[in-house]
Order: sequence, then structure tokens, then C-alpha cells
Amino acid sequence: MQCLGAICGAGVVKGFEGNARYELFKGGANFVNPGYTKGDGLGAEIVGTFVLVYTVFSATDAKRNARDSHVPILAPLPIGFAVFLVHLATIPITGTGINPARSLGAAIIFNRDLAWDDHWIFWVGPFIGAALAALYHQIVIRAIPFKTRA
Repeated sequence: MQCLGAICGAGVVKGFEGNARYELFKGGANFVNPGYTKGDGLGAEIVGTFVLVYTVFSATDAKRNARDSHVPILAPLPIGFAVFLVHLATIPITGTGINPARSLGAAIIFNRDLAWDDHWIFWVGPFIGAALAALYHQIVIRAIPFKTRA
């Protein structure tokens, strides 16, 4: 459903922007920018997704909820900040994918070679980054015992 929503959303954006602006901004499609290699793009997507997913896991961890009752209220702050930082770091490299559905929607509606040449990066990178974040959180972070309150 998320992929379908991304396609519909990209179509709506194209309708509102008009052809000239839409072409100018390349339809919001993700691609590796000139001056960077495919490896740079893949690395940026892996690290960016890792940071975001790890932040979500940490901010919403059930063990942390039991220890810090304020966490559910404050969870959106670190998550939003992580999204902001990831965008600052990766927009110059790839336009910031970190969500394969969003990348797919823009690529389908834009439908130029530019959008498809590097498209695999915006699926492989986020899947690897998310898997590494999940492993790190489960194996390393959750394995650390928390001190209990007396």
C-alpha cells in the first residue's frame, strides 16, 4: 500500500507543479548526483537508513519505556531530528531515499533513465541499513543489562 500511495502522491505532485517545474526538479526522483559513485550513493543510503531505524528502535524501546516513563511522549523528537540530520547529510549525494516506496513512486511517475539507472540503490541501501540497525539494536544494545530502580 505504501508503494501505491507513493505513486499516487508523485502523480499529484506532477499535476500541481506543471511540466516545466516538474522537469526542472526531475520529478523528485532519486539518483546518485554527479561527482559521486554508485558506491557513495549506496553507502549514504545504508548509513542514513541505519541512523533513522536505529533512532526509531532506541526511542521506542519497550525496555526503555519501563525505565523512563517520559519516552513515549518525547520519541518524535529524536526521530524527527534523525530524519533532519540524515537529509542534511545525504541530499547532496542521492537526494535522500531512505524509503524505497517514496523512491519508487517518484521514479514511476518521472519515468526517465535517470530515475531508473541507480534505482536499485534506493532498495538495497535501505534494506541493508535497516537490517544492520535491527541486528545492532537486538544483539548489542538490548543485551546490555539496565539498572533497576531500588
